[in-house]
Amino acid sequence: MDFHDTAQEESVRAGVAQICSAYGDDYWLERDRKGGFPDDFYQDFAKGGWLGICIPEAYGGSGLGVAEAAVMMRTIAESGAGMSGGSAVHINVFGLNPVVVFGTEEQKQRMLPPMVRGEDKTCFGVTEPNTGLNTTQLKLRAERRGDRYLVTARRCGSPPPRWPTRSCSWPAPRPWRR
Repeated sequence: MDFHDTAQEESVRAGVAQICSAYGDDYWLERDRKGGFPDDFYQDFAKGGWLGICIPEAYGGSGLGVAEAAVMMRTIAESGAGMSGGSAVHINVFGLNPVVVFGTEEQKQRMLPPMVRGEDKTCFGVTEPNTGLNTTQLKLRAERRGDRYLVTARRCGSPPPRWPTRSCSWPAPRPWRR
């Protein structure tokens, strides 16, 4: 088995390292001290097309794969950005794969191009007290009832949640599957 980077992976590494070189240790130390999202870092990745590394070209992405995305993430971390830099972009890179794979054409057109351009950000929230990062153990369930979904879940945290902790109901979106 050959563990050397391919020419494509080396190209990814070089392009990502060039962007990261503008964000040295002082930048990340300031982010750590003051908090806040690294918007300029994020926008530079959007301008370079890196947020769409795993998104098909038809939606503005590069159409590359997970291996190239992993090289990108490793390069970000090695640059001194660590998890702060990686966390700013990683969910945008990997989080929309369900839309790429299972989304309708309308959903893909609506969601993917704005994220690739850096206009939108993807998020993922785990709010159950007993799952930690093991999302396979989430208890949240959505049961379709006519034209709505009944969502049942537990929520942790303070202040009290803005939505009921036992169940709530939202209009049913279009199906994810084709």
